[in-house]
Amino acid sequence: MKPFGTGGGPGPLYRLYSSRLRRQLTPGEVPHHVAMMIDGNRRWARQAGFATVADGHRAGAAKMHEFLRWCDGLGIRVVSLYLLSTDNLRKRDSAELADLIEIIADLARSLSHERNWRVQHVGRAEALPDDLAETLREAAQRTAGNTGLHVNLAVGYGGRSEIVDAVRSIIAQHGERGGTLDELAASLTPEQIGEHLYTGGQPDPDLVIRTSGEQRLSDFLLWQSAHSEFYFVEALGPDLREVDFLRAIRDYATRDRRFGG
Repeated sequence: MKPFGTGGGPGPLYRLYSSRLRRQLTPGEVPHHVAMMIDGNRRWARQAGFATVADGHRAGAAKMHEFLRWCDGLGIRVVSLYLLSTDNLRKRDSAELADLIEIIADLARSLSHERNWRVQHVGRAEALPDDLAETLREAAQRTAGNTGLHVNLAVGYGGRSEIVDAVRSIIAQHGERGGTLDELAASLTPEQIGEHLYTGGQPDPDLVIRTSGEQRLSDFLLWQSAHSEFYFVEALGPDLREVDFLRAIRDYATRDRRFGG
């Protein structure tokens, strides 16, 4: 039995509960930046009896588009989606990876035509197939002047690699100015590293959400999430409901954030 109604869409009890959750939130309680780790797509496809896991990845991508609309509706300003890690690029089956790359490209194109959203790729473009890297570049260029929801697509992304790239960028910039390594070592600050991350200039995520019940970071936004709150959802990625999201935001709003404490 479905607790919130029957049929293909949400029932009246579900809609009533969703409205109640929204009313419990005030603009000041809503996180500025939410990071989402969409997980469980492959399990979802297998449990649903699909022939390939690509169906799960497609359902997960559709859910992420929906998730972004939920965030936009609450006034969240930045959302980071973890779509493809550097480990995925090395370890995934070639056929699954090819499908996943196509799905991510379709998602990026779709998001670049959505409302007034700005799309940004975070990750190593050189590690990606040329077609996908070009699609991500085009999405970023098409939306560069937009002022609405800022959407980071983490594709070919690894948190450790990001920190390495940031340090390399700092060293190169310092060298161009004629500075020595000793001078750099004496002056290097966490703020400098933050400025040279893929997300440089953006606020760090206030809340990191992960679906499918897994409770680990998996090399996602390691530096930026030092003071983030975490919320883990049991639902597999494609099964995530708006009420699950609203509960996460409500839970975040009740926490006493101790930065470094």
